[in-house]
Amino acid sequence: MTTKRAAIFDVDGTLVDTNHLHVVTWWEAFRQAGHRVPMLEVHRAVGLSSDDLIEYLLGQDRDPEDDEQLKDAHHALYATFFDRLPALEDAGDLLRTLAGRGWAIVLATSAGGAELSALRRAIDADDVILGAASADDVRSGKPAPDPVARARDLAGVPNGRAVFVGDTVWDMEAAARDGVSSVAVLSGGIPRTDLEAAGADAVYRDVSDLLEHLDTSAFAGRQ
Repeated sequence: MTTKRAAIFDVDGTLVDTNHLHVVTWWEAFRQAGHRVPMLEVHRAVGLSSDDLIEYLLGQDRDPEDDEQLKDAHHALYATFFDRLPALEDAGDLLRTLAGRGWAIVLATSAGGAELSALRRAIDADDVILGAASADDVRSGKPAPDPVARARDLAGVPNGRAVFVGDTVWDMEAAARDGVSSVAVLSGGIPRTDLEAAGADAVYRDVSDLLEHLDTSAFAGRQ
């Protein structure tokens, strides 16, 4: 039986304070294309892959030929923030603390390419990050289990030896579908009740709060 353990982290809204940047830039991308989408609805969709987010907000009866234009517009708007994306307090410290306790650190995110590189620069903990399951690596994004399962594969652990930390309903549903323990943080702006209803085993204010209570969390006692 493997003794490895994997700590799998979502990135946007969990380790880096970017959810509301995504809300504004997606809202503007939709506005430029002639769509009126309330910011509240955009916020609820953050964490989905770009394709799934567009379908969630515009429906299946939209003209799919416009999807690439929407994605390109969002990327161009969001990329203006790449050099100043703010890591959440203690994000890097949490990853290093877990790595020091023997946990393999893996990211599971809908971001890919230059966006993921910018997020990793913000976290500034590549010395302990084993790898990342990004949008470039899986067929289906969250809430499908694929990103979490891919992250476990990178760490070489079964689902009983992994804990996933995220901030959205989609994160919690993906963890549940892959059969891993899930920890939610409120830093992405999603209500506690929604996260618990989606399957969160525990909810913390943010990763700083999780770090403070690490010894009584899902990361305690998994030797």
